[in-house]
Amino acid sequence: MKIDIEYCVPCGYLDRAIDAQRTLLSTFGGQLEAVSLVTGDSGVFAIRADGVQIYSKPDDFDITQIVESVKAKLA
Repeated sequence: MKIDIEYCVPCGYLDRAIDAQRTLLSTFGGQLEAVSLVTGDSGVFAIRADGVQIYSKPDDFDITQIVESVKAKLA
């Protein structure tokens, strides 16, 4: 499974994107093919698993829920 984390560069979302990437990699390790950071703009912050959106701003950012979504897709 490939995870893409698209984040707004001008908004300063890089730290949040790196934290999400680190959490997903440390939780799932070799079960994931990649966890990629994708630069964006216009306030975007979205996470996709194999192209399917599992999180998008303005929803509350809850890394636990995002991890659960990835776990369900891997099952």
